Amino acid sequence: MNKSNDSRRDFIKKSALATMGISSLGAVGFSAKSYGNIIGANDRINLAIAGLGRRLGAYYEPVKLKSSNINLMYLCDVMPSQRERAAINFAKHIDYKPKLENSILKVLEDKEVDALINATPDHWHAPGTWLALEAGKNVYVEKPCSHNPYEGELLVAYQKHYNKVVQMGNQQRSSPESIQIIKEIHEGVIGNVYKATAFYNSARGEVPNQKKATPPNGLDWDLFQGPAPRREYTEETWNYNWHWYGWDHGTAEAGNNGTHEIDVARWALQVDFPEKVSVDSGKYHWPNDGWTMYDTMDAVFKFSGNRTIQWDCKSRNGHNTYGPGRGTIVYGTDGSAYIDRGGYKLFDRNGKVVKTSESTSNEAGTALGGGGDMSTLHVVNFFEAIRGKAEQKSPIDEGAKSVLLCHLANIASRTGEVLTCDSSNGHITNSKKGKALWKREYEKGWEPKLKA
Repeated sequence: MNKSNDSRRDFIKKSALATMGISSLGAVGFSAKSYGNIIGANDRINLAIAGLGRRLGAYYEPVKLKSSNINLMYLCDVMPSQRERAAINFAKHIDYKPKLENSILKVLEDKEVDALINATPDHWHAPGTWLALEAGKNVYVEKPCSHNPYEGELLVAYQKHYNKVVQMGNQQRSSPESIQIIKEIHEGVIGNVYKATAFYNSARGEVPNQKKATPPNGLDWDLFQGPAPRREYTEETWNYNWHWYGWDHGTAEAGNNGTHEIDVARWALQVDFPEKVSVDSGKYHWPNDGWTMYDTMDAVFKFSGNRTIQWDCKSRNGHNTYGPGRGTIVYGTDGSAYIDRGGYKLFDRNGKVVKTSESTSNEAGTALGGGGDMSTLHVVNFFEAIRGKAEQKSPIDEGAKSVLLCHLANIASRTGEVLTCDSSNGHITNSKKGKALWKREYEKGWEPKLKA
C-alpha cells in the first residue's frame, strides 16, 4: 500500500469530523449566501493555492488587492521548484510569507483554511475539489472542472451536500463586455438565435515521444498521479505534456481550451444538454510524435429547439479562420455577434457592423498560462460570494454543463460514433463504448465518497 493512500485515508477520517457542523447546516437548507453571512461579510478569507504552474499569474492581483482581504496561507505543489518560484513571485505582491507545502492533503487538514484555489492538472480538479468540500472549504476550481462526465455530476452533488461556494475558472463569465452582449442577445438584439460557432486555433509544435524515465528531482510522482491509476513516469510528462500523453491526466484540447468558448456559446444560446453529438477529428500534424490525441476537431452539438453549437478546434494550425486565436460567433435571425476576450462586434443580417465594444482587459488569449483583468474579476467574485456579498458568475452546476459538452466531444472522437443523448441530463443513450467512458477507474483508496 502506498504512502499517499494512507495519507488520504487519514485525511478523510479527520475531515469527516471537521465537517460535521457544516454538513448539518447544509441539511437544513442554508444557502451559500447564508453561510457567507454566518462567517462574516467582511471577514478575512484564509486561502490556499494548490497547483503552481502556468495559471499562477492569474492569482497575484486578486490576492494582493486590499479590498479582497485575503490571507494567503499556503502555496502547494508536488514540485519543489514550483513552490519556490511561486514564493519568489508572490513576494513581489504581498509582504508576508505563505507556507510552502508539497501535499494538498496536508493543506486541507488545516481547519484555518477557508478556501482553496485548485489549479492542479485536470485529473485532480474534481477529486481535489471534493476533498476540499469534505474538509469544509470553498473552492475555486480551474477549468475543466472534471476529468470525465461523472465527475461533473459528482461535483454538483458534493456542492449541494456540503453547501459551499464552488466556482469554475471560466473567467469570461466575469467579463463586463461579454455579460453585456449576452444580455442583449437574450433580449433579442439579433433575433432568435439558432447557432454558435466556438473556435480555437493555435500553432502548438511537435511533442517529444514518451520515454520511461526517473521522475525529475523533487517531483512527488505518486502524489501527482493522485486519483489516477498508477503508471511509470515518462519524461516530459509532469510540466505540461500530460495534456497530450493519453487520457490518464488530460482532457485534450476540448477540455483544455474548448471549455471557455463552448461555455460562451452555451451561455448565449441558453441551452443545457444536447440531443446529439457528432465529431470529425484526427491527428494530422507530426504523425509520429508523442501527441496521442486528436489535434484537430470539428464537433457539432444539436439541442432541442433546433439550436446548434459548433466547436472548431485547430491545436496545431494557427490559421485565423474567424478572428484572432479564439472566440465565439453567435448567429440569429436578425444578425450576429462576434465575442472574444477583447470585447464584441454586433452585425446586422447583411453583415454590417452596427456596434462594437472593445475590452480594456489584458486577459491572456492563446498564450500558455496567463491571467488578467477577467481572471481577477472572476476570482474576486468567488471571494465575495463566500462572504455572501455577490452572486456567483459561474456556479459549479453551470460550469459542469459546459464541461460535459467537451467530454461528449472527446467520447465521440474516441469511439468514432455519433452520440445520442438524453436532453434532460446529457447521458449517452446509444453507445456502449461511450457509456463505458462516462466514468474512470480510480487508484484504490481514491474513490469518491458520495454518489451522483
